[in-house]
Amino acid sequence: MNVVAQVFAVLAGLLHVLIFTMESVLFRRPQVHGRFRVKPQDLEAVRPWAFNQGFYNLFLALGALGGVVAVHTGHAAVGAAVALFGCASMLGAAVVLAATDRRMVRAAAIQGVTPLAALVAALLAS
Repeated sequence: MNVVAQVFAVLAGLLHVLIFTMESVLFRRPQVHGRFRVKPQDLEAVRPWAFNQGFYNLFLALGALGGVVAVHTGHAAVGAAVALFGCASMLGAAVVLAATDRRMVRAAAIQGVTPLAALVAALLAS
């Protein structure tokens, strides 16, 4: 896994840790749940779903970050596979988000650009 792909995988992982924090830790804050287009009156109904979704994002982040760590600890092939699978899953989630709600295209782009860059960089290097 080349350095460019690793950098973008780490950036994607860090971004998804931030998304986890927003969804699972800070979701009750109006400025946070508003980003997800959740109305205050719907907050308690949606919050358990957001909490769960946050952990999905955390696990994807850990895959991308842990894969890069594995690359640097003598497990290059396994690490690259794990990191790139995490990035592909992040990109897939971004595509689903954009396809589901056109108002979320900007959020989907933010979520999907760094994992896409990691995947492209890895493919171009092989």
